[in-house]
Amino acid sequence: MSMSVPPFAVPAGEGTTLPTPTGSSVTIKAGTSSTSGSMTVLEILSTPMDGPAAHVHHREDELWWVLEGDYRFKLGDTIITLSRGGMAFGPRGIPHAFQNLGATPGRLLVITAPSGLERFFEMSAELASGPLDPAQLAAVGSAAGIDFVGPPLAVSDPLG
Repeated sequence: MSMSVPPFAVPAGEGTTLPTPTGSSVTIKAGTSSTSGSMTVLEILSTPMDGPAAHVHHREDELWWVLEGDYRFKLGDTIITLSRGGMAFGPRGIPHAFQNLGATPGRLLVITAPSGLERFFEMSAELASGPLDPAQLAAVGSAAGIDFVGPPLAVSDPLG
């Protein structure tokens, strides 16, 4: 027996906005409670040259849709660059990272299935303000089914 999920909408500019561990922001548009666990929908506003350290999701597949800006994605051993309207998919278990290549903020729509990724951002936002201790961040990641496996993409990384 499946649970019925009521329809809902989230107007532009609404949702729960939290800081990311890298200093950008994420707005939770839909999560576990509103989708009965089927997906998480996030909007990430990335500062110039920002992006997360290389990491692996053990629970979720992840899709990125570039709403504004130019982004570089490392998906396994492949590096690709996408602009507005471009989409990338990272299956669970594959190391990945992304970076806003622009001199202005960029925006990504991120969808993960099943849901749960929002919990990582909620837990990391609860940590003390200022630079995050790598051990604390690793513990939060582990609790959310994420392992950090490398550094963020750097300006010197070759473009694919």
